[in-house]
Amino acid sequence: MISAEITLTAQFYDLDPMQVVWHGNYPRYLEQARCALLDHIGYNYPEMEASGYLWPIVDMRLKYVRPVRFAQTIRVSATLAEYENRLRIEYRITDAGTGEVLTKATTTQLAVEAASQELCLESPSALVERVRKLLP
Repeated sequence: MISAEITLTAQFYDLDPMQVVWHGNYPRYLEQARCALLDHIGYNYPEMEASGYLWPIVDMRLKYVRPVRFAQTIRVSATLAEYENRLRIEYRITDAGTGEVLTKATTTQLAVEAASQELCLESPSALVERVRKLLP
């Protein structure tokens, strides 16, 4: 499937009082990887808006395996798992040096027609056609 990866270094302002990255910062990391994936597909938020669809996140699941600590360099990968009826992306946060899995996550987004605010039961062709061009 189609993937993208970013590399980040945990900053001091990301930490909680226990000196690990606060759990609420992980969605921000996922968002950065998701945007890299959507850029690769050619259907990031400006293209979504231009195509007449909104894509709210309706489900987000995170499994914290090991903590991320100050100055730790991590890789965040985003892989497109589903695209025909919903946009489901799977994530892995790993230590950049060792490859150890630190966090696993998924997000699910559904298409909503912007003009009518109606939920779509299948993904619009604007997304599907772009994805299919990238698949082998």
